[in-house]
Amino acid sequence: MSVYKRGNVWWFKFRFEGQIIRDSAKTSSKTLAREAERARRRELETAVNRIQRRERVPLFAVAAKEWMKSRTALAPNTIEAYRHFVETLMDQFGARLACDIDERDIADLQRRRLAAGKSNRTVNFEINILRQILKAHGLWSALADRVKHLRERQDVGQAISPEHERALFDAIRKSRSPALLPLFAVSIDAGLRASEIRALRRVDLALTWAGGVIGSGSITVPKSKTEAGTGRVIPLTQRACAVLTLWLLRFPDGDAQSYVFPHHAVGVAGSERVTYYHDVDLNRPAGEWKKAWNVALRRAGLRYRWHDLRHTFITRLLENPSVSEETIRALAGHVSKKMLERYSHIRTQAKQAAIAALEAGIAGSWDDGAQNRAQSDDPELLN
Repeated sequence: MSVYKRGNVWWFKFRFEGQIIRDSAKTSSKTLAREAERARRRELETAVNRIQRRERVPLFAVAAKEWMKSRTALAPNTIEAYRHFVETLMDQFGARLACDIDERDIADLQRRRLAAGKSNRTVNFEINILRQILKAHGLWSALADRVKHLRERQDVGQAISPEHERALFDAIRKSRSPALLPLFAVSIDAGLRASEIRALRRVDLALTWAGGVIGSGSITVPKSKTEAGTGRVIPLTQRACAVLTLWLLRFPDGDAQSYVFPHHAVGVAGSERVTYYHDVDLNRPAGEWKKAWNVALRRAGLRYRWHDLRHTFITRLLENPSVSEETIRALAGHVSKKMLERYSHIRTQAKQAAIAALEAGIAGSWDDGAQNRAQSDDPELLN
């Protein structure tokens, strides 16, 4: 090995595998030049012997942020969901090395989430993001066989009975959140998903006002998770018109581009704990209302998911034999094959009820004489 100087810069030169390696150390220090020569030789020897350079395992917080940056070309709702769970995972593991997370830590995380009331599906989603973060650094394969996937519900939801619906309305009317009642009415009477409700602007409402109240109207869904759901038009029930009247009158400064459910904060004032809202931003959509919804459920003594409101809307349409499946799809948007299979028994029961009603209506005109003639093999008796 040798180093030599050209001007004020040191160079190194050595023979490796019969080839002369010559390069500038880019330094005026002879000591650094010798270290650069050793490093270059070491690099070549490692490459020839196919020795992979071990990468330093980062802190989990660093690994999670890097993974999040790599998520591109995804829907905004998906990005937002990923960001939320990355933050919850960083709260749990952020200060630890990614390689130190084992199956016991993951099982403990699952128990914590279930104890906090999270569904199995939600917990599995969070663990899946953890899996992808660890997999990006080659750390998941050692854990894969030891991490248990929680069993998820296979049904698509449950319909709310009229009795439970009345109990929910009573509980929601007592809620501190003024938005919960119109949100509930629009969801159960129009079948909108939570994301579709958030995206609604006033321009998407076609309303007929009379005497200061909404007499009739419809909603055009501006944005949906499916192509079939975007742009569908849903007429409003009288109940939805009534609660939307009270809600929209709270924001007299709203224009066509204002969100129907704008971002706002809710507070309580005075000894009587009167609820009020503040920090209204008509140009931002509302956040989540899970807390208010869960409080109303506890007050009513019931257990439902918010998506069950959409399920109830579709179920009630299917229970009406006069409503065609084409009309149901036009109102509800995309209905998956799995959902149709789940609803098929309802549709069958509705059709059977329709035939039973038809039979009851014609029973009086079907006398014994006509029945005997119909059962006869003699065609003259049919005349």
